[in-house]
Amino acid sequence: MIIDFEKIPEAHLIGFKGGKGALDTRNYVDDKVKIMYSSLRPGASSGLHTHDENCEIIFIVSGEGTFHYDGKVEKARVGEVHYCPKGHSHYMENLTDHDLIYLAIVAEHH
Repeated sequence: MIIDFEKIPEAHLIGFKGGKGALDTRNYVDDKVKIMYSSLRPGASSGLHTHDENCEIIFIVSGEGTFHYDGKVEKARVGEVHYCPKGHSHYMENLTDHDLIYLAIVAEHH
């Protein structure tokens, strides 16, 4: 199966999960997974959230993300992956002056 994100309408969100600023995203969702190809704009963040029933994998395509994971601060750059296992909490910020582009996968999405 090929997923062509260019054929998926882009959603323009402000304050994703209680965060701040703009997130543009194209999402593929079925009963087992949510796959998001997204751009977090400079100065924007997602809100803190816990993955109670699933995990999340975030692959950095372009830019640099600052992740707050279980109270620790970590930076992920191009080609690196941030992983938030089931039962853990995180949020991300774009503290740079250019877009953070990433691919996020939430398995067992409900």
